[in-house]
Amino acid sequence: MKKALVCGAGGFIAAHLVKRLRAEGYWVRAADIKEHEFAPSRAHEFHLVDLRDPVQCTRSLTIGNAGRSEFDEVYQLAADMGGMGFISVAECEIMRNNVLINVNMTHAAAAMGIKRYFYSSSVCIYRDMAHGEPEMPEEQAYPAMPDNEYGWEKLYSERVAMAYGRRHGMNVRIARFQNCYGPEGTWTGGREKAPAALCRKVAEAREGGTIEVWGDGTAVRSYIYVDDLVDGIYKLTQSSHEGPANIGSPEYISVNELVDVIQQVASKRVRVRHVPGPVGVESRNFSNEKIYSVGWRPTTSLRDGIAKTYRWIAEQVNEGRPDRATSLA
Repeated sequence: MKKALVCGAGGFIAAHLVKRLRAEGYWVRAADIKEHEFAPSRAHEFHLVDLRDPVQCTRSLTIGNAGRSEFDEVYQLAADMGGMGFISVAECEIMRNNVLINVNMTHAAAAMGIKRYFYSSSVCIYRDMAHGEPEMPEEQAYPAMPDNEYGWEKLYSERVAMAYGRRHGMNVRIARFQNCYGPEGTWTGGREKAPAALCRKVAEAREGGTIEVWGDGTAVRSYIYVDDLVDGIYKLTQSSHEGPANIGSPEYISVNELVDVIQQVASKRVRVRHVPGPVGVESRNFSNEKIYSVGWRPTTSLRDGIAKTYRWIAEQVNEGRPDRATSLA
């Protein structure tokens, strides 16, 4: 039985990854500063740890009293992060907390002889794009010009992981995530991303009511359903591919179009009031050819994924359940 450590498993994507690894027959330890808000952990063990601390990173990697690691794989998804409402105002916290997590966990994994290490990066490492630009491959991350500090930290931590991989013979796999959504994710409280925030607003609104949308709604994004993203993580980690790989859906839409999809699945019509707020880049359009080369393709359409997500968020709204996200997800 393979053993895997999943860092950040108190958060959205990593919690779903734990479930996938269990289904693949792994023994899984989860590590995070908090437990998951919405579901019990599916891991065999859950360690409450602060991965900014190098000692706690080493302890997370240690099994038994032997003082060594017996993990076959480490999946590093722990991060202080959220949607634009968070990353636009928490620059210092993001830079400090995430650099500490990534430098300390990468160092500990390499020092303890981990052979396969996955690092979760983000398409935030890329520059702003204009509508209609050709697909951007991974190599065009340089010369670097991320739109925000979250992207700069992710880009630096990619390089940390690759440098340790070269020196210690650690097989490093890096995925640059596009916007992920799905059930059991943050949906209120300031850290939620656009799909969850808009699902919540529509769920809370009465028929014919009004919701607020930041900006003019023309910003273009791709949104990937969490099960598809987790499948990409797993297949990339098991592959021989080296270097960063984008993982996302080729289905691009504007924020206004996303609102329309949510209204359709909710069978509810609302008015939209555009208000000032952090929007981020104007457009995204990335090549997925590298992740396609390892045998991965997304299988969930945006409409089907939003239908599942809206149903879950509407249940949370109707039950009056707040999201209790802490400073590290």
